[in-house]
Amino acid sequence: MKFSNIVRFKPKEGEFDTVISHLSEPMELEGLIKSFVVKTGENTCCSIGIWESEEHIVNARPKMIQILDGIRDKLDVISEDLGVTDPESGPIIQES
Repeated sequence: MKFSNIVRFKPKEGEFDTVISHLSEPMELEGLIKSFVVKTGENTCCSIGIWESEEHIVNARPKMIQILDGIRDKLDVISEDLGVTDPESGPIIQES
């Protein structure tokens, strides 16, 4: 069963292009089938990954955090509870 991770974030004023450029660099993550970024608002986005399995997401998590650390200072706080990202993951239950 394929899995997906989704991370919502908001680049700081003037950092949008820098953040997207960083996330556009090739990611060598085992089990990653596809990744893309969706612009969900004027200055908000979601990064989405499609994975071969949940185990692949778990194993790649340290590298994904390292990638995020490269742009963390360029992101606005979403909320006090969340910080600069709102991550979710789970099984893909429908695909067409």
